[in-house]
Amino acid sequence: MHALDFLRVTAASTPIRVANPSANREAIELALKNLPDSDVIVFGELCLSGYTCGELFLQRVLLTSCLHELRQLAHSVGQQLVVVGLPLEVSGRLFNVAAVLGNGRLLGLVPKTHLPNYNEFYEARWFHSGSTATEKEIELDGFGTVPFGADLLFTCGSAVVGVEICEDLWVPIPPSSSQAIAGANVLLNLSASNETIGKASYRQQLVAMQSGRCVAAYAYASSGPTESTTDLVFGGHCLICENGSLLAQSQRVGTGLCLRPESNLDGLTSHATTDIDLDRLQHDRRAFQTMHQSANASTKVAFRRIPFQLPLTQSPLVRRIAPHPFVPQSSSELSQRCTDVFEIQCSALAKRVTRLPASMPLTIGVSGGLDSTLALLVAVKMCDMLGWKHDRIVGLTMPGFGTTQKTKSNAEALMRLLGVRSETIDIRESCLRVFQSLQHRPFGIDVSTTDIQTLQSKLESLPNDNRNDLVFENVQARMRTLLLMNRGFVLGTGDMSELALGWCTYNADHMSMYNVNCSVPKTLVRFLVRHVAENLVSKEIRKILTDIVETPITPELLPLSSDQSIVQSTEGTIGPYELHDFFLYHFVRSGASPAKILFLAQHAIFDRPYSHSELRSTLEMFLKRFFNAQFKRSCVPDGPKVGTVSLSPRGDWRMPSDADFDTWVESLSE
Repeated sequence: MHALDFLRVTAASTPIRVANPSANREAIELALKNLPDSDVIVFGELCLSGYTCGELFLQRVLLTSCLHELRQLAHSVGQQLVVVGLPLEVSGRLFNVAAVLGNGRLLGLVPKTHLPNYNEFYEARWFHSGSTATEKEIELDGFGTVPFGADLLFTCGSAVVGVEICEDLWVPIPPSSSQAIAGANVLLNLSASNETIGKASYRQQLVAMQSGRCVAAYAYASSGPTESTTDLVFGGHCLICENGSLLAQSQRVGTGLCLRPESNLDGLTSHATTDIDLDRLQHDRRAFQTMHQSANASTKVAFRRIPFQLPLTQSPLVRRIAPHPFVPQSSSELSQRCTDVFEIQCSALAKRVTRLPASMPLTIGVSGGLDSTLALLVAVKMCDMLGWKHDRIVGLTMPGFGTTQKTKSNAEALMRLLGVRSETIDIRESCLRVFQSLQHRPFGIDVSTTDIQTLQSKLESLPNDNRNDLVFENVQARMRTLLLMNRGFVLGTGDMSELALGWCTYNADHMSMYNVNCSVPKTLVRFLVRHVAENLVSKEIRKILTDIVETPITPELLPLSSDQSIVQSTEGTIGPYELHDFFLYHFVRSGASPAKILFLAQHAIFDRPYSHSELRSTLEMFLKRFFNAQFKRSCVPDGPKVGTVSLSPRGDWRMPSDADFDTWVESLSE
């Protein structure tokens, strides 16, 4: 078990020799030798005997042999939690049980509760339901007194493990639901699920949904094609899900798994292994309290807890850490994500603007950058949805001291091609008058009697080490907002990443009447604009959008160089957005500590490699800026939530504006 509360779990299917417990135990032991780093390993249903023994389950020879091999197996299990299946006679009745082993001991026996007895299944012919058992403990030769029942949980630190068997998952209220309410965050299922057309996808959905409903990890191990094929073929499908997401799955019959003689060489037919994030599960349970409200005192099971031990490790993760958690890796999933987000934005804006007078224009500042482009595309699509002409939208491009010809031209061309009304207002003269009124000396330049051409020339000749003047930037940002607000209903353009970092001017680009981008992270904005370019617009518009996507991110508030090139780079100032979005996701969505976020970042493969010191310094900057920027987030315009992370002070993120960041930053040094 990792020191940062990652638990390595394996769901494994071993080669079965039907009714040969000795050979099956040897296959399990061989599999364990090949899985030394796994903390928890669950094998298939009745894996010591084989699931397809039929009337042989009633034979004393088979039952005695299974118990003998279980004793042998228990002695070989060290500091791992290993769960295997076998038939067990208790007080003259036969039960299909999961034996939980650890540290050379049999920790407990969990009987199957729900017995399928329909179609191809005939379990009630041989077995009794665990719900009929009255014994809480049983005596077994070689083990002594052993806890027995469906009310057992197995605990080690933050890991609480519950066990159910096959059909238990397929009923309306699975035992794992009660286990989760009682605290289980890792659920194991020993299964024998045969393959039929369409069953695998349903099985995957079932496991994922149960892990989501229980806010838990769910590991599912099924018998494979070495079971008897007299009437059925078992697929060997092994799945591990966490809170609704599939983390790992094995091959199965239907995706290339087939019986090969060499499969016995490592004791495995198929398996899936991943690291479960227990810390995140516990965070989600603290945040999503409704699962605890579903516990009815009159039906609540009093679970018994049995401790087990695992060694602490610092081993690298086998779990994939998404470098861009807001952006799906699969191209098809990304396309659907973009479609969903874009339509949520359009629908949200449509509802809001239908409450406006028909004569009121929708005003938007169009800079030729990513964020304003996305907001403009949303507004245009919204007009199409409502049957309005595009000239209801008034787009203003307001070049200042840092505006390039490229961004200005893209903004003007895009508005023209989209058919919106457009204006170009040079704000430099107005800003100069404000500087003069404030008696402000931009970068030390006396502007009391200066004209705009002279000021522009002096600004362009500034040395690179004299490019810091917050008043100079804020005056331009607020001038643009003044012009927008005086023309109509202002559509905001700032994205969630900027809001997280406070990378906006208070009461300037920070403010609008409605902000459709408020919960869209910067790493997703680029893909949204590209999605629209590739799917929803003409070839001519697509060319402009593609150019905008490839333009470096900059607020264009600092003076250009003498060759009219951009000097101010957002990511050059605050760090890469792919890192900030990564930090934002894990800090807000997962409640991860800074040390854990840094650990995860070291395991993610970003667009370019980052050194440990670069990751750490950027994370420290994120934490300080995130805390210091809360006062801006405490008064933001309305806007739609589009994903699991939102910073709305009215919804997902309520935080005092004067909270200290010291504890979080200092924890990075521990």
